[in-house]
Amino acid sequence: MRHSLLLRLLSGVALAASIALTGPLEAFAEEKPAVVAAEEKPFDPLSVNTFSGAFLAARTADFDKDYETAVALYKIALQFDATNADVKQRLMVTQLMNGDFEEGVKLADALKNDPAVERITAVVRGMEAIRKREYKSAEKILAYKGPNDLDKMMNDLLVAWAKFGDGKPKDALKLIAGMEGPEWLAIFKNYHAGALAAAAGDKATARARLNEAILDRNGASAAPDTFLRAVMALARLEARDGNKQKALDAVSVGDNFITSYAPLKALRQSIEAGEKQEQQVRTASQGAAAVLFSIGGALNRDGAEDIVSLYLQTARALDPDSDDMLVLLGGLAENQKKPERAIEYYRAVPEKSPMRRISELQLGLNLADTGKVPEAKKHLQQLIDTDPSDLRSYLALGSVLSDAKDYKAMAALYDKAADVIGPVAQRNHWSIFFQRAIAHERLKEWDKAEPNFRKALELNPDQPQVLNYLGYSWVDMNKNLDEGLDMIRKAVSLKPDDGYIVDSLGWAYFRLGRFDDAVAELERAAELKAGDPTINDHLGDAYWRVGRKLEATFQWNRTLGLNPEEAEIPKIKLKIENGLPEVKKTEPASAEAKDEKPVQNSTPESTAVDRKS
Repeated sequence: MRHSLLLRLLSGVALAASIALTGPLEAFAEEKPAVVAAEEKPFDPLSVNTFSGAFLAARTADFDKDYETAVALYKIALQFDATNADVKQRLMVTQLMNGDFEEGVKLADALKNDPAVERITAVVRGMEAIRKREYKSAEKILAYKGPNDLDKMMNDLLVAWAKFGDGKPKDALKLIAGMEGPEWLAIFKNYHAGALAAAAGDKATARARLNEAILDRNGASAAPDTFLRAVMALARLEARDGNKQKALDAVSVGDNFITSYAPLKALRQSIEAGEKQEQQVRTASQGAAAVLFSIGGALNRDGAEDIVSLYLQTARALDPDSDDMLVLLGGLAENQKKPERAIEYYRAVPEKSPMRRISELQLGLNLADTGKVPEAKKHLQQLIDTDPSDLRSYLALGSVLSDAKDYKAMAALYDKAADVIGPVAQRNHWSIFFQRAIAHERLKEWDKAEPNFRKALELNPDQPQVLNYLGYSWVDMNKNLDEGLDMIRKAVSLKPDDGYIVDSLGWAYFRLGRFDDAVAELERAAELKAGDPTINDHLGDAYWRVGRKLEATFQWNRTLGLNPEEAEIPKIKLKIENGLPEVKKTEPASAEAKDEKPVQNSTPESTAVDRKS
């Protein structure tokens, strides 16, 4: 979701998503918009009375990440065909992704000889054996001789933690030390060897391996969640051993990797206050959970949601109070557009956890996503009041105000944030000035907006969103055309696969009367961001100007089917009926544009402005 991006503007890492980003939901039931309730429960699964109906409906729910409904429907399908292997496999997987670990384990045991799901059943059964402290059994189940590097690493680390649970930490460390594989293996080996040694009381080995982990910059980029765990584990180890400065130095390594990260700030304050530090991983179960957390966090990207959910939910069964795991699950639910589920995870983060601040911020954003905007505003304002120096709180509340189109309040909020920053801004403060600029631009206060755009670029000269927004604004106003167009082109070069930024370049060409160039870029934008109503509307306009009127009409009709903003619908219908008006030519403000007269945009100005964000 866009909200998670706004929080990550200051954090520098996607921990909730990675960050990006609870309790019973019944208390909020009456406040839910009807459309949300309809989406969550479109029909009663018990009303399905055929195998095909149950199976097809289950697959649909499965695809929509509605695991609870999918589980219910797969169970109904099995009532009609109790031996169907495909249904059993999907039921097991959806049970695990839904957090029904004990039910999933039962099916995993029943399907242990099914080669189609053997890798899943082995891991699940092995984790269950560790949970039950049946460590020798876990070693046998998790023995892996296959060729896959990731599977081999995962199983070897799980076996190592089983050996630790069986009272053989030296054998466990020897196993990890002997692991071989690709370069990316190092961060996982070093963290888990360090965590295991710390849990075993072997401070020298723990210190050495954790130091290797936090100095692994490539590993930090590939597995940021594991890197941060290593940083915090080393800091706690040093603090507990009386090495306060070394502990703070370890925290500083994390600060250099991720700016303004609340858990590191909380850990630093705790160490400075002399509070007793406890390691996050102390038992075999927590160690095994940490293995799946490490892998799930590293794999957490678009398209991998199912396997990440499966790993994290299985890990949670062994370490239910893991705060960073709850935040990661919350971010995953956000990416799956399941804000109610995300709220549950964020509410479950322990109150005294260093992750609590992140969970509270994301909780507020998700309240807004479920339609509880007043509650979200109140919640986020309270976070600002409790810690006015935490700039992420301003970004979170500002995002909610932006969605509510309350730009006056948004501008006032970012004025306060700028006061907190003071006269000397740092590079990571660029987003505050960028958001303040947007607020003033929406209020049509360009004299206040432009200096803030320039300040954001001064702090972060290669930020594509700022380059795109300021560059397009200039082109849209027919001023600074050369500089504005160069900015948009630079933004495209920095993010060539961002459909919205490519759309801005195409629309800038359209505004300059360079219609052939506009068509080329807008066609590419439509491929990159398929199904976006504004991009398709822009493409229709460009087609019309180059004489491809049938294609233009097709694009406008297609736009109507893509749920455009309500205010745009009559304007699009008018274009379908009458086409575009004649071009009104004006004098160009650019040498480059002299042969291509800029035009007055015939598409509503608000549509073009929206695409800048």
